[in-house]
Amino acid sequence: MMEEDLKPLDISVFDYYRKLDEATLDVMLDPYIRDIKQKIVILDDDPTGVQTVNDVFVYTDWSVETFKKGLTGAKKLFFILTNSRGLTVPQTTAVHTEIAHNLAQASKETGVDFILMSRSDSTLRGHFPLETETLRDVLEDDMGIQFNGEIIFPFFKEGGRFTLNNIHYVQEGDKLIPAAQTEFAKDKSFGYSSSDLTKYVEEKTKGKFLAKDVTCISLQDLRDCEIDKITNQLISVHSFNKIIVNAIECIDVKVFCIALCKALQLGRRFIFRSAGSVCKVIGGVKSRDLLTKKDLVLPGNTNGGIVIIGSHVKKTTQQFEELKNCKYPLEFIEFHAARVLEEGGLAKETKEVIEKAESFITQGKSVVVYTSRELVKLDTDDKDKILEVSVAISNALVAVIGDMTVKPNFIIAKGGITSSDVGTKALRVKRARVMGQIKPGIPVWMTGDESKFPYMPYVIFPGNVGQVTTLREAVEVLMSDDETNE
Repeated sequence: MMEEDLKPLDISVFDYYRKLDEATLDVMLDPYIRDIKQKIVILDDDPTGVQTVNDVFVYTDWSVETFKKGLTGAKKLFFILTNSRGLTVPQTTAVHTEIAHNLAQASKETGVDFILMSRSDSTLRGHFPLETETLRDVLEDDMGIQFNGEIIFPFFKEGGRFTLNNIHYVQEGDKLIPAAQTEFAKDKSFGYSSSDLTKYVEEKTKGKFLAKDVTCISLQDLRDCEIDKITNQLISVHSFNKIIVNAIECIDVKVFCIALCKALQLGRRFIFRSAGSVCKVIGGVKSRDLLTKKDLVLPGNTNGGIVIIGSHVKKTTQQFEELKNCKYPLEFIEFHAARVLEEGGLAKETKEVIEKAESFITQGKSVVVYTSRELVKLDTDDKDKILEVSVAISNALVAVIGDMTVKPNFIIAKGGITSSDVGTKALRVKRARVMGQIKPGIPVWMTGDESKFPYMPYVIFPGNVGQVTTLREAVEVLMSDDETNE
């Protein structure tokens, strides 16, 4: 079917599929997860990949020593934050080459094998296939191993991302919109034209991997628990061909992971290009309740908090407007991004915004610092140049936190690149523990003792996740007079 023939679906289409008992699936799956001897290494192209997990560590560098700590640690999985969605093609290539060399060396020195996952955007933006191809080439050369295939798994229920009949959808209200018909597909750096993931593969690989050769794990087979059939599909893949996994519920991920574990037991190797849902399941991470104010706000700090908004996707702008209806008082400060066009303009803007923000915060008032909602127009179509200007604006915005001398009561960063840079550049985090989520799909880090503000919960709010009210609700959790939010 051609893209122009694809129509939005009503979400009630999910009701037509057979229901499975999740508790029964858990009993089937748990022995396979426990039997996994490899460590699960997740490379995250922005810090939102921990949207589904809790009580795991995320590292912000990829040295051999860091990999050795992760591979020999007590946890089954760990995250490495690459922030590569904010890098150019040459930078991404260099980073992933270095990562692969260091991972190979760490694996050899520790004797610990691994399963490798490249966690990226559930709306298909990012350096694909560059990242996974680079990883494959270097690791195969360094370790003398062979990856049989690449598993493409962008399902992420908390964000409203579903794959059905090989078509990837983004939920908007009660409708499922083919992904290529959304604003995400129009991204100037990572745009695409195919919602059908088999055609997306052919498009992004420039015909190196053809749509007709892609292996598709159907939702029907998953709901019928055709474990042996799916396993046979997996073990038949070779030459790093692509595998598309359809999914609309977590139960689909669990059925697939049973078949995957059987294929792994037979010696097959795969690299994942996925959203966050499969990371949680294959890592055996148990769910926990949403975090409350008692979990998140440290006692004794009478300062106000700060919300930093850098993302420009439609959902962020809607959430920003709704934040103005917060039941608690907030001070809004605009960061004028267009000053990037002035010599020294961004540095002056950052200084002025910090002065305003610190004045309010020390009075116990919480502030919202937001970039102008209109995108800066540049006289170029050069994707790398556009990305560089975007990063320059992001760096200046992030410096609001990095140069701040007052410790806020809480920090929320909105947007993938923004939240990554706040964590690594402004807060200078080297290793953080993922506490859990404040709202579905909204993760929280506990900063380490090396950071600018040690042992401070830091809320990472993806640009494209949540309902219109979710940002307001998260802020209200943090500002509530009720310590438990019950």
